[in-house]
Amino acid sequence: MRSEAFHLHPSGWQQDPEDEYLKLSTLDYCIAMVYNGYGLFFKLTDEEKPKTIPVLKRGLEITLSQCRQLCGFIEQHPDGGLCFHKNRDSTVEFHVQWLDGPEDEGKYPSFDDLERQHFTSQALGNIDTWSVSPMTYGEKPEAHPSSRPKVAAFKATFIRGGMVFVMHHHHYANDVMGWAGELHQMAENCAAIWKLPDNPDLPPWDPACLDLSPVTVPDPPEDQRIDGPPAPLRHPDHRFNQFLLFHMRKSKAAALKALASPADGSYWISTYDACMAVIWRTLTKHRAKLFKHDPKQPLLWGEAVDMRKRFHDPAVPPRIQGNVVFVALGSKSPLPQLTVEEVISEAPLTKLAWYIRQLTNGVTQEAMAAALQAIAPVRDKTALFLRIDSFPPMSNFTTDWRDARPCDADFGFAKVYGFRFPFDMVTPGLTVVYPARTTGAPAGEDEGSEFLIGFERELVQDLLEDEEWGKWFEFRGVDSEDKVPPSGRGG
Repeated sequence: MRSEAFHLHPSGWQQDPEDEYLKLSTLDYCIAMVYNGYGLFFKLTDEEKPKTIPVLKRGLEITLSQCRQLCGFIEQHPDGGLCFHKNRDSTVEFHVQWLDGPEDEGKYPSFDDLERQHFTSQALGNIDTWSVSPMTYGEKPEAHPSSRPKVAAFKATFIRGGMVFVMHHHHYANDVMGWAGELHQMAENCAAIWKLPDNPDLPPWDPACLDLSPVTVPDPPEDQRIDGPPAPLRHPDHRFNQFLLFHMRKSKAAALKALASPADGSYWISTYDACMAVIWRTLTKHRAKLFKHDPKQPLLWGEAVDMRKRFHDPAVPPRIQGNVVFVALGSKSPLPQLTVEEVISEAPLTKLAWYIRQLTNGVTQEAMAAALQAIAPVRDKTALFLRIDSFPPMSNFTTDWRDARPCDADFGFAKVYGFRFPFDMVTPGLTVVYPARTTGAPAGEDEGSEFLIGFERELVQDLLEDEEWGKWFEFRGVDSEDKVPPSGRGG
């Protein structure tokens, strides 16, 4: 193994102000207080590998000059609240390591090894190998604003047959679609450099992508401030969990949508609604065997909803940075929550899909604006962050990443071949919807979305043997699992 670390300035940094402050939006405080790391897999020959490094370096420098919140630290703003603070000489770490030598064979996976195991976290092994410390996922002191966390870092690792490129940032800086805007901008920057290194025809960048005023409400005067709720803690009843990776073919998804749609066509549901309905029903059926419950007990359904396409007054740029995402929670909706017995069997699948569609439709710009007005007076907004593992067992929360389209990103030297979020822990009750793979898709033209499902380890075999579940989902392996007993985790 050999490695090198570069400290990259944004391009044009010499003309930047001595100090640059970008205040967090009101909505940023509601996001999980964690680092995110998005892993991109490239298939490369040995001859292509060294040519990618100068392209990535320069592409990153240009992208950092555009996505300006990524270069610096999260800290207190001089006027109150939190901000991204960048000095003129601030840099971002870009690490490069080589694990493709003869001495590395057998110690680290090759590209073929990773592809054969569907690029799971377990196939990668120790996540620290591919990451910049301390930016692996999870609630940890290093990600708390009091630690003055650095916002972003990047790491490229060459393996036999390809490269793994991990893009880290604090969740305060971007949600998944903010990262997608950053990713596609960087890919286009790199492609332009690859094509014309001396005089690249760089893509445009809209400075409005840094304007988070649509999700910001000014703090009121101090005498109008209120104390908010305490910071959420992990629920004590969670068990050992595994992240399981499943695939649903496009043809199966179409059949499931038809099954979950009303026969009279009285309302519309999406493929997503249909998939989530069967996931919710099946997981609840199996979880009910493990957790004591009242059949009449309401069940929590929640999901993250990207607001970029939902803003109309004004509209926002598609690549707007930051967190422009809101949450639909059944417990906050005027709709009656569905009960355990309804979700398991009593309600038809069409009703479950309809319920999910109504929760999604209820997340509007107006509803979010009202929520931000209520959040603004809270004195310590860092306690408002969403912590999914604070929800009780039997809860379900989904984040849909299909629109990120990472496999469409062409860096010039190669297109993204695979995409994963490397985990070394599990968030119980969380489902991640991965976008369909394109290049090298195992199911060919019938390749559909993949689903990463956080599920109790002692119930996994029952799920895999469930015939109804097997009609729709193909198991692609265990992605990751808890390493620490639930009772041994801090809050």
